[in-house]
Amino acid sequence: MDIKLVENLIQRLRRIQSDFDRHFGIKDIITNSKIFEVLIADSLNHYLISGFAGNRDAKDDKNGEYEYKHFKETSSNHTWTFNDFSDAIFAKLEKIEAVIFAHIQDKDTKFPRFDWYYQVPGNVIATYLRSATIHITNNRKMVNISSSQIEKDMGIEKKHVVFVNNGRYLKWTEKIINVVLKIEKETNARGILTSNKFWELLVALKLKHTLLSDQSRDDAKDDKGDFYEYKVAKNSTWSFEDISAVVLKRYQQEKGIILAIVDKNELSVKKIYSVNPRRLVSLLKKKLIQKEGRYKKKGKK
Repeated sequence: MDIKLVENLIQRLRRIQSDFDRHFGIKDIITNSKIFEVLIADSLNHYLISGFAGNRDAKDDKNGEYEYKHFKETSSNHTWTFNDFSDAIFAKLEKIEAVIFAHIQDKDTKFPRFDWYYQVPGNVIATYLRSATIHITNNRKMVNISSSQIEKDMGIEKKHVVFVNNGRYLKWTEKIINVVLKIEKETNARGILTSNKFWELLVALKLKHTLLSDQSRDDAKDDKGDFYEYKVAKNSTWSFEDISAVVLKRYQQEKGIILAIVDKNELSVKKIYSVNPRRLVSLLKKKLIQKEGRYKKKGKK
């Protein structure tokens, strides 16, 4: 791998994102699958909304607000996920125009396309989630919605997208994806626009690690063949969404747990901590016991 070439390509992404911000006032469009929201907005003639906490993803020319959910054809999970199904989330959904449940076609194609979707009014999806999740006891607070649920239970028909080659965001998305394809080819990494993969790549470059396939249970390995788990955050608090016995056992088998602080606007890594896996697992077990105690006091499991 030519590290200098990869660093130059990453610098090109910084310039593209900065230029996008100057034109549209949107800062982070490259990481955590944001680029697919840009593709959706372009095809639906929507305007992206700046990503502050609590904001929806986009709005139309009448200021109707929309939330986007998407999955890619190459994903193992062909459903759309709500990470929270609390009363507060339902109340927010009732106030928006609609949720766009989008499909991204990225199989056997160089340039991913937004090709079909369901447009479900906010009050319809809120009502459905209230009834569909009432008996769910998922501690991770996640629920998946499928195409059959949308069609059979909500009576919403699939809509197909006609590609437009003059979208307001298209010039930037084409540049970004072309640069990313070059990075993936050089690093032999796949899907770096999805989830935290881009940040894992930046951390791996700093540590001279090899970033592993998105199908691997480990995030990276060093030149000695030792494996590592990566966690990234914008500040000094990292989330562990799954602390089951199986996951904790796997953590203890890692050479190290890497905790990184990143700047998503500058596309840079600010700090990296290497944590002893056994000490981390001990801390997570302690936190789990504390959480169980809090739930018990509330009469919950």
